[in-house]
Amino acid sequence: LPSPISCCLPQPVTPELLVSPSSQDGDLGSECPEDRGNWTGRLDFLLSCIGYCVGLGNVWRFPYRAYTNGGGAFLVPYFIMLAICGIPIFFMELSLGQFSSLGPLAVWKISPLFKGVGMGTILIVSLVAIYYNMIIAYVLFYLFASLTSDLPWQHCGNWWNTELCLDHHILKAGNITFPVNITNTVSPSEEYWSRYVLHIQGSSGIGDPGRIRWNLCLCLLLSWTIVYLCILKGVKSSGKVVYFTATFPYLILMMLLIRGVTLDGAWKGIRFYLTPQFDHLLSSKVWIEAALQIFYSLGVGFGGLLTFASYNTFHQNIYRDTFIVTLGNAITSILAGFAIFSVLGYMSQELGVPVNQVAKAGPGLAFVVYPQAMTMLPLSPFWSFLFFFMLLTLGLDSQFAFMETIVTAVTDEFPYYLRPKKASFSAAICIVLFLMGLILTTEGGMYWLVLLDDYSAGFGLMVVVITTCLVVTRVYGMKRFCRDIHMMLGFKPGPYFRACWMLLSPATMMALLVYNIVKYQPSEYGSYRFPTWAEVLGILMGVLSCLMIPVGMVVAVLREEGTLWERVQQASRPTLDWGPSLQENRTGMYVASLAGSQSPKPLMVHMRRYGGITSYENTAIEVDREIEEEEESMM
Repeated sequence: LPSPISCCLPQPVTPELLVSPSSQDGDLGSECPEDRGNWTGRLDFLLSCIGYCVGLGNVWRFPYRAYTNGGGAFLVPYFIMLAICGIPIFFMELSLGQFSSLGPLAVWKISPLFKGVGMGTILIVSLVAIYYNMIIAYVLFYLFASLTSDLPWQHCGNWWNTELCLDHHILKAGNITFPVNITNTVSPSEEYWSRYVLHIQGSSGIGDPGRIRWNLCLCLLLSWTIVYLCILKGVKSSGKVVYFTATFPYLILMMLLIRGVTLDGAWKGIRFYLTPQFDHLLSSKVWIEAALQIFYSLGVGFGGLLTFASYNTFHQNIYRDTFIVTLGNAITSILAGFAIFSVLGYMSQELGVPVNQVAKAGPGLAFVVYPQAMTMLPLSPFWSFLFFFMLLTLGLDSQFAFMETIVTAVTDEFPYYLRPKKASFSAAICIVLFLMGLILTTEGGMYWLVLLDDYSAGFGLMVVVITTCLVVTRVYGMKRFCRDIHMMLGFKPGPYFRACWMLLSPATMMALLVYNIVKYQPSEYGSYRFPTWAEVLGILMGVLSCLMIPVGMVVAVLREEGTLWERVQQASRPTLDWGPSLQENRTGMYVASLAGSQSPKPLMVHMRRYGGITSYENTAIEVDREIEEEEESMM
């Protein structure tokens, strides 16, 4: 068998002028480094991106944000922020990853001075992966609990229930027609969640975690085992799993939607969800909320998009994929709102209370309100199982991306040591994160989960995205970045993308950052207020990811020689090996950095070596011509 090195060496090619790039598409892996791994098909990448972006937030955050910020009117700032902030940054991350075939750390060969941005990204993703898998563990707990003929949160009278528990089934059976004030009562599903699943009464607060809940611990272990088995062979295995995990949630969502809209009172909830209140558009809070929803829903800044794109072939049409994923994500959020609020409308009618008294966001919706609504339906265990299985598949896709980001980033930094042992390294990462997440399985674990959720990916993530945008456009240069995309896709980004990258996107991110700092509110869980030391710890989590940037700068400057300013200048320039990872893709200005190339016309060296001129190499000739014209004009 040929060695991996010999496989990457150029083979003799009979020159054919004007070879079309489509003739090279037979083997999708031919353009990618074999030792690094790559997608086995183009749908692998697209479905992985869809699965990564369409997550739990689409189901339990968007509908609530929409109805609290103007209903149908919220869609106006939502799509405007998608155009200004979401789509451009999404496309930038995909372009960086695909052009370099590098992970979130190694990609900073583009400007080593800012490698700390990549370090901050990995820190953020690691913290998020710890608590995100705990949410998947909760989902697994409810999934197993649904495998019964009578849901355990359907009635009061269990050992975990209190005298405040109010069973709506008894009220209905008693033919009570007057509205019931449920403000001073607790539903069976809420007590099941807090007193049985979490057993939160065993903890007095975040400083008193209590005992480990072994049933939750086993669910967490199972969730990490599932994640590891799916990323065992990198994108070759996870790329196949997403064919199911990225598509099956849509089938379940449509089933829940059809069932929801056929219930009595469903349109009451849908009207509550979508009735436009245009006066809300005059509030800056609504626009900030829309931008936040776009920012977190698309998963920009976490490194997942960049990592997935790094396994693409060099000429993959990520421009098309950007619009498919971002618009598909927005449509999914809107559909999820219909599925959720149609059931909430039915639930409010059954209880005789307004919709706003049953509508919640986050875990409160997934583990309290919706499970309670399921108990009101015929075949309630079946619908409960479907709902939690949908949440499981939605969560796993995002967790795959988080883990692949961490593993890819580190293995790209130490390819000779870690790539041959990638499976063992992935196992080690999963074990370490599982052990760090054990505190979340305690009786006070929910307090720690809230703290991680509030601070791990807050202002630190925004700083990372803003810095990335500024470095690419100002330090590396907008013209050079557009030339790279031109070489890769065959066309340059239009004025829309350039305007967003240069001004609109970073300005929007800056506004979000300032808003979050000015409107800072201490964390809370229900009526519990976090102590000062916990708030300080949370803030330090966010600050630490930001501190990675100046730390990286110091390290990069110390590695250079000369005066301080000379070191800064040298560290801010791309490294010599920056560019496409394979020689046959290093056309135009990047051929000059190929080993042994001394020709003043490097493209000619490339043509003699590989033969022929493809349409993409015509692009390279245009790029060379532009560079020569700029140099002449400067002289």
